[in-house]
Amino acid sequence: MNTPNDSLSSNHGHAPLPLRVYIGVFAALLVLTFLTVYVASINFGAWNTPVALGIATFKGSLVALFFMHLWYDNKANLLVLIAAIFFVLVLFFPIFLDVGTRAASGPLLIRP
Repeated sequence: MNTPNDSLSSNHGHAPLPLRVYIGVFAALLVLTFLTVYVASINFGAWNTPVALGIATFKGSLVALFFMHLWYDNKANLLVLIAAIFFVLVLFFPIFLDVGTRAASGPLLIRP
């Protein structure tokens, strides 16, 4: 009969990651966090949001790939995550298009 600890350790399908991988990812996340704080004090103009989102996306990818074990797990799970992100971007595209073209249409005139 399996004990709860046996079933938890034997059903993963991969060996546990070495501690140095977790420490390396943690160090990368700390460096990226300090980079985020530093970049926030610099004015990139229109590129402020894309730079911040790029750093945040990279940090989120590290968390998903290593702490959520998507790097070593079944690749179908990674495909589901990528498909979900793709569909979120597809649904946000009309919003970005609307906000990006508002200045071109001119101000709205409200008449009494």
